[in-house]
Amino acid sequence: MFGGFYTSRYQLGPTPGRGVMYARGGRMLGGSSAFAHIGSFEAIGEEIAIEIRTSRHNPDPHYSAMAGTDDATLLARGRADGRNYRFAGELKELPGVPFQSVLTPVDEPSLPATGATGAGGIVNGLYSIHLRLLDGVDGGLTGVMLLNEGRILGGDNYFYYLGAYASEHGRWKGQILNQEHTPARGVDLIFGGHEVGIGFAGTCDMDSARFEATALAGKRSVRLSAALKLLQRA
Repeated sequence: MFGGFYTSRYQLGPTPGRGVMYARGGRMLGGSSAFAHIGSFEAIGEEIAIEIRTSRHNPDPHYSAMAGTDDATLLARGRADGRNYRFAGELKELPGVPFQSVLTPVDEPSLPATGATGAGGIVNGLYSIHLRLLDGVDGGLTGVMLLNEGRILGGDNYFYYLGAYASEHGRWKGQILNQEHTPARGVDLIFGGHEVGIGFAGTCDMDSARFEATALAGKRSVRLSAALKLLQRA
């Protein structure tokens, strides 16, 4: 049955892309290092019909828009192929240019138990996350992160994130496990080639959150900060 957390590989014409996607209850929430993907799905016989709106969350021009515009709408249909799901369709803005994608389910390892989420805690939803390293170290990540009742699911062009958190009264804290879905060694000099554990604590309000953290990448420990902005309530 279609649903769960997936890594995504897709192609629009000759241009490839990668990211993550969560599907449940007719909704789809995901994205990549520069774009958020928000939409819906419907089972029609053995097929899954999807409609997904893409919008930019990272202004860095290094990440160009596949469709030539920062906002686009995908219409596609797909079906199961073993454990994966394969889709084909096109963008409303580029009729006739073929789109295809493969969603591969993520097997969640043992994760920390979720903590309490109470009054004044972080809002459930899809967030953009912009992470930067501290102490004069160059580097960082941008991606999307789904927060829902103490569970963290997210990712970007190269990594997917799994974790748990507790939150109330404008504070939150938790743990994240950062793993590659596409080899990043040589692209990301800090996290590439490593499974990275991150413990964090910070503040939150109704539409954003922040945290500082220590990440262990291989034998290297680095400090980092992150800013999250709510894109879509879950």
